[in-house]
Amino acid sequence: MESFYKPKKTPPQNIVIRLDNRQIHAYKQPGTHFHLARQFYQNVFPNFTVINVEKPPCFLRKFSPDGKHFIAFSADQTSLEVYTYRGPSAAADLLQNSEDRNNESNRFEVKSKIFERFFHLKFRVNVAKGAEQLNRECSLFSEDGRYVIIGSASFIPDEIRPHFYEIYTNNESVTPNIQSPLEDYTLHLVDLHLGKLCDTRQFKVDKIFLSHNQGLYLYRDTLAVLSVQHQIIHIFQILDGMFVDIKKIGRFCFEDDCYFYNSVYPSERAFRETCINSLKHRLLVFLYKRADAISRSTENPTELRKFYHYFDNFNSLKMWKMQLLDEYLLLIKYASEDLVTLKSTDVNSQPQFFVVFNMKTSEILAVYENISKQLLYLFENFSDLFRNASINNGTRFTASPL
Repeated sequence: MESFYKPKKTPPQNIVIRLDNRQIHAYKQPGTHFHLARQFYQNVFPNFTVINVEKPPCFLRKFSPDGKHFIAFSADQTSLEVYTYRGPSAAADLLQNSEDRNNESNRFEVKSKIFERFFHLKFRVNVAKGAEQLNRECSLFSEDGRYVIIGSASFIPDEIRPHFYEIYTNNESVTPNIQSPLEDYTLHLVDLHLGKLCDTRQFKVDKIFLSHNQGLYLYRDTLAVLSVQHQIIHIFQILDGMFVDIKKIGRFCFEDDCYFYNSVYPSERAFRETCINSLKHRLLVFLYKRADAISRSTENPTELRKFYHYFDNFNSLKMWKMQLLDEYLLLIKYASEDLVTLKSTDVNSQPQFFVVFNMKTSEILAVYENISKQLLYLFENFSDLFRNASINNGTRFTASPL
């Protein structure tokens, strides 16, 4: 009887055989030469390490996608420092006598000079103004590696308390607390080739999670920014070194909705509105139609009764996180206000919903609860679509969103 399990064929690991195969066979299918090259470097291991290297007084961040630049934040967190990477052979002469472990002077020289050999300071761009400080864990590169988006924030002093209608701009605005204080935010677009600040966008009296780019997402040239305080998703396009305003999703879903609404209710404060905002209304309608369809197909009204029973809970959900799946699809995470404002840290005890929203047609395409098996299946089998990806010559290289 033939065995059901077929062991996976392991390619040869010998570096000589791999070199021979790479030279003779090249690649079998178009677009796979990147992957073959990466597999080859699995056999290349470093045989020398330099630790405790002296560096300039700054916070080192990361390389640009093309590997030509390295960015860092100044010690006072007000400037962006752009370094040029000189290549792996830049310190060859410095390391030629490094195997002599007894030569203390040579070891000291290597540690003190090796950083400046590999990295040359190209630009120092002053971006943060006043009391603002750059967030060291916030940086997004454009697809071509020319521009980088960084964010800064400044605390709002207690003696300068914002106006009530600056805090509550619509009826979905959350209530701030000590765990989630309001701040003034600024996004900066920096040109790495010219070393200049190209454009900025300010968000006053707001709450945006800049750390690990949680409140920002860049897909190709489309940038999405989630305002947790005002429950609005700002959509921008990066065009010729500028932030181009595309739309705001939350209270309204289309660009001209605000114009038509104000023509009917010109003087009404948004915070005092009794109606449900556009995005939340679409979510509730989707949940109702799904419950109604299940009740009709099963001839059992239980699902529809559940919707009515939990209606207030659905209506009180707030946007917590989001990301772009492509140019038009948004994946939005909804949770209770206590979780969104960090008043509660017990994440698993409260329900959360993942909503797939089409920005172009303003439709809710799917809603999944955080315990959904279908969502788990999608994430396990299509995890690359849930991560940042750089697209070069039709080949997708995925990376962690953090």
